[in-house]
Amino acid sequence: MSEAEAATAVNVAGKLGFKKGDLVQELGYDDDVDFEFREELEDGLGSEVLTEDDQDVVDGVILWWRSGDGDLVDALVDALTSLGAGGVVWLLTPKSGRPGYVPPADVQEAAPTAGLHSTSSAGVSREWSATRLVSRRKQ
Repeated sequence: MSEAEAATAVNVAGKLGFKKGDLVQELGYDDDVDFEFREELEDGLGSEVLTEDDQDVVDGVILWWRSGDGDLVDALVDALTSLGAGGVVWLLTPKSGRPGYVPPADVQEAAPTAGLHSTSSAGVSREWSATRLVSRRKQ
């Protein structure tokens, strides 16, 4: 990996508040996810993201979500199952105009019901928006 590639990988992980050695679980994986984003995240973490089947306590969760995927509140509650104290959920939704677009109002409505609070967003992909969600107790 070149220095530029390493900087990009660290930048993606860093934008999300992750560092080398953090454990991150990925939920909602499908063939439409941003594979370049995933690779850069894993490079920044120094390991692969964990799958839905892994039971480890994690530092963060990446949840890919599209309209039509079901109940967002249920998915957010499920995302908290493996999340350690102080952990963060990054909700990735297709950007406006893309198939599966989720209006921000839907996220703002679902998050408090799941016990989460939206704190920020990050530009991490051309096709996907990322919203940072934390436990209301750990703002």
